[in-house]
Amino acid sequence: MDDGIALMHEGLAGWRATGAGLFVPFYLALLAEAHGKAGQAAEGLAALDEALTIVDSGGEYGEHNWDAELCRIKGELLLGSLDAVQAEVCFQEALQIARTQKAKSWELRASVSLSLLWKNQGRRKEARELLLVIYDWFTEGFDTPDLINAKALLDELY
Repeated sequence: MDDGIALMHEGLAGWRATGAGLFVPFYLALLAEAHGKAGQAAEGLAALDEALTIVDSGGEYGEHNWDAELCRIKGELLLGSLDAVQAEVCFQEALQIARTQKAKSWELRASVSLSLLWKNQGRRKEARELLLVIYDWFTEGFDTPDLINAKALLDELY
């Protein structure tokens, strides 16, 4: 895993060395997720902080289309650091942003993350209700990983 993360850092540095700024928040989000999977939540949070700073500054490219996913990933990393309260705040923020942007895929991901947290807290009914609303919105793509995960979680919640 560490070799992969090192390659991601190298690739991002190379991308930036060309003067490119487009998609940097997205690449930082991928890097943050990799750090999280490697048990390196602090490093992942640092990458996300950089991504959020770029997005918040308006940047050259104004990449606000990643806002919801950046918040969701931050919540996942905070869960890895055992901060469920702040993780829930991030998931709620991700949901709100996704809904405002009408970004149904991001809303689905944020709903899955929040529903899983609530399930683990014994709040199964709330989790099911939240997830069912967004899951029922979709009419196709049920073979995609996000909808497969959502369906599996819904099945656990019944």
